[in-house]
Amino acid sequence: MKFGGTSVGDSAAFERVCRIVAEQIENQPVVVTSAMTKVTDALLNAFYLAGKNEPETAFESLAPHFARHLEVAEHFLSDEAKKSFYSEIEKSKRELGEILDRVSRRSLPVQLLKDVIVAYGELLASRLLTEVLRSKNINARFADARRLIVTDDEHGAANPIWEETEKIVRLELGSIIERGEVPVLGGFIAASRGGETTTLGRGGSDYSAALVGAALKAREIQIWTDVTGVLTTDPRICPEARTLKTLSYEEAAELAYFGAKVLHPKTIQPAVDWQIPVRVCNSHEPEMRGTMILPSSQSTPRKVKSIAYKKGITILHITSARMLGAYGFMSAIFQIFERHRTVVDVVTTSEVSVSLTLDNTASLEAVVKDLRRIGTVEIEPQQAVVCVVGSGLRDTSGVAAQIFAAISDINISLISHGASSVNMTFVVQENVVNEVIKRLHGEFFSEN
Repeated sequence: MKFGGTSVGDSAAFERVCRIVAEQIENQPVVVTSAMTKVTDALLNAFYLAGKNEPETAFESLAPHFARHLEVAEHFLSDEAKKSFYSEIEKSKRELGEILDRVSRRSLPVQLLKDVIVAYGELLASRLLTEVLRSKNINARFADARRLIVTDDEHGAANPIWEETEKIVRLELGSIIERGEVPVLGGFIAASRGGETTTLGRGGSDYSAALVGAALKAREIQIWTDVTGVLTTDPRICPEARTLKTLSYEEAAELAYFGAKVLHPKTIQPAVDWQIPVRVCNSHEPEMRGTMILPSSQSTPRKVKSIAYKKGITILHITSARMLGAYGFMSAIFQIFERHRTVVDVVTTSEVSVSLTLDNTASLEAVVKDLRRIGTVEIEPQQAVVCVVGSGLRDTSGVAAQIFAAISDINISLISHGASSVNMTFVVQENVVNEVIKRLHGEFFSEN
C-alpha cells in the first residue's frame, strides 16, 4: 500500500490512512509512504539555496515543514511517543544543518548531498506514520528503505539491483510480517552497495512500492493517491472524465509515460515481471474500487480507453541527403542523444529526414550543435504530445479517421502509429492541446 504526498498532507490525511490500513490488517499490508506534500520541493529549494552560499537561509526555509510534522505528532501521539518523535526531528534538523553547510562548501559530490537532503522527507514521513498508526493500535514497525533497496551509484535516478534487493526485502520485511507487524517505509529512497543514500527519481515512491511488492510476491500493489484511479483524461480539462475499471499493463505504461499523472512509468515493470495486479485508489474515497491494472484487459466497443498529453515538448527535424540509402545514419543520431543523456519520445522518419521530440531540453544546445555536423536541424518549441490509448487500436479500422476528423482544423506536426498496438501518438502546438483533448474526449466518451 503506497500513499502519496497528498495522502499524508496533514492530520486529516493521516487519519484517513490509518482507517485504510486498519481495514486491510488481515491482508498483511506493507505500507510505503511519500514525503508529506510540498516537503520534497522545500528540501530541493533548500539544497539550491545552500549551493548559492546561503546555508542559513536554506535551513530557515524548512522551519514551516518541520512544524507541519510536529502538528500531526501533537494531534495523535501520546506524551512518550511525542517525546521520541520530537527528538527525531531535532536530530534531523542538526544533520540537515550540517549537510546544507557541506553543500555550500562543496565538501562532497553535490549529487550525493542532494540525495541525502531530499531523503529526509520520506524518512520523517515514514517515522511519523509509524507512530500515528501505533497510536491507533496498529502494530506498525518502521523500516529504513535505505537498508532494503540496493541501487547503483547513479544519484538522482538510481537503478535498483534486483537480486540483492529481493533477497534483503524478503528477509527483513518477511520477518516483520511474520511477527504480525505492519512494516512502514519511505518510498523514493534507497542506498548504493557502499551504503550511500540514493533516490529513484521524482515519483519514485510508486517504484519503491512495486519493487517491494514484487520481492514479497504480493497479491496486489495499491497506489493510494488523490484521484479515483486512472481517468479517461485529465479532469482539469474535462471535468466529466471518468474512472476506468481496468487497464492492461501495456496501456497503463503508455499512459504513464505520455503524461498521465497517476502512475510513475517505472512502476509498471516490477508488476509486469511478476504478474502482480496494481490497483490505483483514492485515499479520499477508499470505498471506491479505483482502477485495476492487469496483465491484459478487455478492449471496449469504442476501442479508446484514455487520452493523455504532455506539454513542454520540443521537436527537432534533422535533414540530410547523406541519409538516402545509407546505413548507420540513425545510429549516429541516437549516439548523440546518448552522449548528452537526453531521452527521445516520439520518432518519425522519411528517406532523408528524422523528426523526434524531447521533453527535457537541458542539453538542447549541445545536442543541436552535434546534430548539425550530420545535417540541417530545425527546432520547433512549445509543442505537446497527445497519446490516445486503447487495446487493439492498431488492428481496428476507422479509429485513426475518427481521431483526426474530430480535430480536422488543427495542424498535426508528427504522427506515430504502429510501434505499439495500444497507442496512437501525435504532436500539436501547446496552445491548442486543451482544445484537442476536449474534442477527442467528447468524440469517444460522450454519452450521446
